[in-house]
Amino acid sequence: MVLSVLILVHEWGHFFAAKSVDIAVPRFSLGIGPKVVGFRRGETEYVLSALPLGGYVKMAGMEDAEMVEVVEGGAAPEVDASRHFDSKSLLARAWVVSAGVIMNVLFAWLVFTGLAMVYGERFTPVTRLAVPPAEELPAGAEEIARVPRGARVVSVGSTPIEHWQEFRQALVRAPAGPITVRFADAPPATLQIPMNDTARAGLILALQPLYAPVLGQIVPGSAADRAGLQPGDRVRAAGGQAISGWDEFVRIVRGHPGRPLTLQLEKDGQLRNVTLTPSAERETLGPAAGTTVGKVGVGPDVPVVHRRFGVLPAVAYGAEATWSTVAMIGTSLGRLVSGRESPRGVGSLLTIGKVSGDAARQGLERFFEFMALFSVNLAVLNLLPIPILDGGHLLFLGLEALRGRPLSVEQRIRLSHVGLILIVGIMLWGMTNDVLLHVLGI
Repeated sequence: MVLSVLILVHEWGHFFAAKSVDIAVPRFSLGIGPKVVGFRRGETEYVLSALPLGGYVKMAGMEDAEMVEVVEGGAAPEVDASRHFDSKSLLARAWVVSAGVIMNVLFAWLVFTGLAMVYGERFTPVTRLAVPPAEELPAGAEEIARVPRGARVVSVGSTPIEHWQEFRQALVRAPAGPITVRFADAPPATLQIPMNDTARAGLILALQPLYAPVLGQIVPGSAADRAGLQPGDRVRAAGGQAISGWDEFVRIVRGHPGRPLTLQLEKDGQLRNVTLTPSAERETLGPAAGTTVGKVGVGPDVPVVHRRFGVLPAVAYGAEATWSTVAMIGTSLGRLVSGRESPRGVGSLLTIGKVSGDAARQGLERFFEFMALFSVNLAVLNLLPIPILDGGHLLFLGLEALRGRPLSVEQRIRLSHVGLILIVGIMLWGMTNDVLLHVLGI
């Protein structure tokens, strides 16, 4: 359902942009392949097609788009050549091709804005730093070891910090090089922000907020779940060591991969002892990358505050959230292309369905947030320079601007066939990953 709605939004963008420059649109299809049902209004036939893997707006003169449809009932009606796609100016065609992506981004902006007005901003009102031991700090964070545990962060560079999400965003956006972190109750410390995205992520993950050692989320089927741990349990001791913060609990669990660990828990004033065995898993980020650490499948009970916005602040928040999502997805895509991120993370419709279902179960706020994130994802992926995608058509237009003449219809059709093969290959890869992960558990 989520994918269908976002494809509909995307194709509406192309449709209305084509109409705005007087390009004839014989068909608007949700889905590809043979028509299942449809109706005609004016010159356009609106259809639901058999394969829910996309959609298209067929514009007069775009012969290279015909591979995604099966036309029934004879030849399409003749259209005045002046209303063909190729008869329009380069700027008009670029507008039509870009409109789907623009609509997806605008949709995300509107959703983020609406969420800000209805639900407000969700943040963790914590700025106290759980300082890890010096040996666990990555390169560039050595000065943090001298900061007292629990020191309250007040600024990163010139950016004031009111909650933990602002702290992380400031580090994500900071330019590579030195930046000063100031505290309300401790001397300032200088961080060296790395250029490499993976190293930067490792530094950010090493700097955690100081949470109380109280259990929040319990992952179903995890070691914690099997041992009977419950949300609201406070960890008083782990492995015989007293625990005063969530970071200490995590450190002890990570140090016990595949080995029994005894916990002393308190709930409603009652103490009990539990023994569990953390699973042994390989760390992927930070200074411990490549090593085996213990995990039990729990998360902290994180305090969350909702702050509502007026109309104008909500609009600004929506724009910032949309741009941050574009940057995040662009960075992840760059890491995937450069080989810094595993292609095993590529999913298909099964992943989309699972994640959207999980989001829906968490309430309307999370569901609409997922829709906004996925809408931006769809926009960014459509800009890839692969024929049959919007980015491929923009590439054709760019080549036309450089050459002074367009590619021939035959050249565009051949390249579009190559693009279709690439897209099908990516989809098959994603489906394989989904089967391995969700069905076989590999």
